[in-house]
Amino acid sequence: MSKKDKKLERMKNNPRDWKIDDLKTIAHEFEFEVRNSRTGSHVIFYHPNYPDNLTVPAKKPIKPIYVKQLIAFIERLKS
Repeated sequence: MSKKDKKLERMKNNPRDWKIDDLKTIAHEFEFEVRNSRTGSHVIFYHPNYPDNLTVPAKKPIKPIYVKQLIAFIERLKS
């Protein structure tokens, strides 16, 4: 199991207490593109091979629902 898969597994097991930088790191490892919104209060995750994107508020702490949504997004792209 690679490092990125282990980190993804840790996120699945405990979706609490993650920072926006952690989400950006895992997204980059799975070849997502990350951009900030115009106001800077949100981060947008998208993948060139998938039509949808995921918008996450950049406030601390990141709510578990957004971590779960990113995990589901990655899982869909892996399959």
